[in-house]
Amino acid sequence: MKKIEVDIAVIGGGAAGLTAGIRCAENNCRTLVIERNEKAGGVLLQCIHSGFGVHYFNEELTGPEYAGRLVKKAFRLGLQLLTGTSVLSLEQLQDRHKLILSGKDSGITEVHARVVILAMGCRERCRGNLGVPGERCAGVFNAGLAQQLINSCGGLPGKKAVIAGSGDIGLIMARRLSWNNIKVECVVEIMPYPAGLSRNIAQCLEDFNIPLKLSYAITEIHGHERVEGVSIAPVINGIPDLSQREYIECDTVLFSVGLIPENELAVQCGVELNPLTGGACVDGNLMTSVRGIFACGNVLHVHDLVDFVSAEAERAADSAVKYCSNDIEEVSLIPVRPAENVRYVVPDKVCPQEQNHFFIRSKKIMEHALLHVEDENGMEIFSRKLNFVKPAEMISFEIPGNNAKILEIILKEL
Repeated sequence: MKKIEVDIAVIGGGAAGLTAGIRCAENNCRTLVIERNEKAGGVLLQCIHSGFGVHYFNEELTGPEYAGRLVKKAFRLGLQLLTGTSVLSLEQLQDRHKLILSGKDSGITEVHARVVILAMGCRERCRGNLGVPGERCAGVFNAGLAQQLINSCGGLPGKKAVIAGSGDIGLIMARRLSWNNIKVECVVEIMPYPAGLSRNIAQCLEDFNIPLKLSYAITEIHGHERVEGVSIAPVINGIPDLSQREYIECDTVLFSVGLIPENELAVQCGVELNPLTGGACVDGNLMTSVRGIFACGNVLHVHDLVDFVSAEAERAADSAVKYCSNDIEEVSLIPVRPAENVRYVVPDKVCPQEQNHFFIRSKKIMEHALLHVEDENGMEIFSRKLNFVKPAEMISFEIPGNNAKILEIILKEL
């Protein structure tokens, strides 16, 4: 069996993994990036629309352009990149971590790394996660799979579609289908508010006169060999009202109903997961509950912009480099709790004496809100007024060091 010794192993070669690997290589660490697909770049490679890189590159790029810049920089630095390679196992040893890889060309490889950065991204929830009744007929897609079919393979999923869920991928696909003369009958969203970014609601639905039916759910998919239509019904107190059910003829159904962090390897290695995000529990350095294993990007929590993924990956890489240099000491950590109107917070434990960077999501839409951080005694540590808050858009902020024992993060309507 071939054996490789590195300082840092990065699992995943999308935006998070490439950015983290580049940052580690720039700091003269022997770094290996492992990507299971044939090409590095992740989901960016099938996102041919623009809107990427405005914050990170100060320029508006398509997904392939964003990924291409990272790949070119990686090659210029001589970053070791294994594509077409899967990580079969991740095991913690006494002072390092052992990874067993299976590669299309390289076969089985054993890697020993001082530090591991998890950057595996996420996967889409599917029809099975929702339990939508109906036969297993052709014409049912996850939105990302339909995107790959059109943008990467040059195929078309059907002629008339209904989209379940108003996540950003689904909204972008509503526009993409319209460009290909595929009639989008409507987008059905179970919540009373859209799940995607405001700009995507405007550019992908309103600009194409595509109806958005809020507080509605698909109750059944009709068809035997191929989708023939769907039944939808309004959701009242969390339950579809079948007495108001209506039928929509279509031959294609796309599901855009949320994303799940890919954390099977993390669980295998004993990493504690946050039940609110589905990602790892991390401290202010983005280190997981297993020392020497860090997490960043969509495997940690689902981001709304790839620019934020890259920025977070840089922070994880900086922490990984410090760990390799023995500059990260074990310190006492305090819990950070999402309180009123806050769905989750990352990180969920921090060193109170250090400046810490937080990401949170709200539970509901608020036109005017106050972001409020309190200690265990109810004393204010940080506050900021926010003009508009919605669950689909992350809120990020930093707070300076303090002597609190517990932090609670609150969103109040003004």
